[in-house]
Amino acid sequence: MPYRLAADAILVVHLGFVLFALFGGLLAAWWRGFLLLHPPAAVWAIFVELTGRGCPLTGWEQQLRLRAGEAGYSEGFVEHYLLPLLYPDWLTLPVQYVLAAFVLLVNLAIYAWVWRRRRRR
Repeated sequence: MPYRLAADAILVVHLGFVLFALFGGLLAAWWRGFLLLHPPAAVWAIFVELTGRGCPLTGWEQQLRLRAGEAGYSEGFVEHYLLPLLYPDWLTLPVQYVLAAFVLLVNLAIYAWVWRRRRRR
């Protein structure tokens, strides 16, 4: 049971990281400290998508699930609602390139907005 809970916790952290990598630039408008945290997260997300490498969080989660005695994902709340967001069936390398470009464009737009907003002050 503790391994499964740890795997579920990693999955939630993973989802949080994905959302932070995509939209974390918005937090920079609220607190400047995010300007130090967000760019490395976005760069890492783009790197993972472009290279096709798996995120270490995925490996850790899978190892914990194996230690919990699971052969795959069971149909719990976390697995049913969060796994499809992180591991969709249609995810291929060309789609990963598009996702990386999307993350980059969204973040460039957000940072341009934050920069213009701060410049006006």
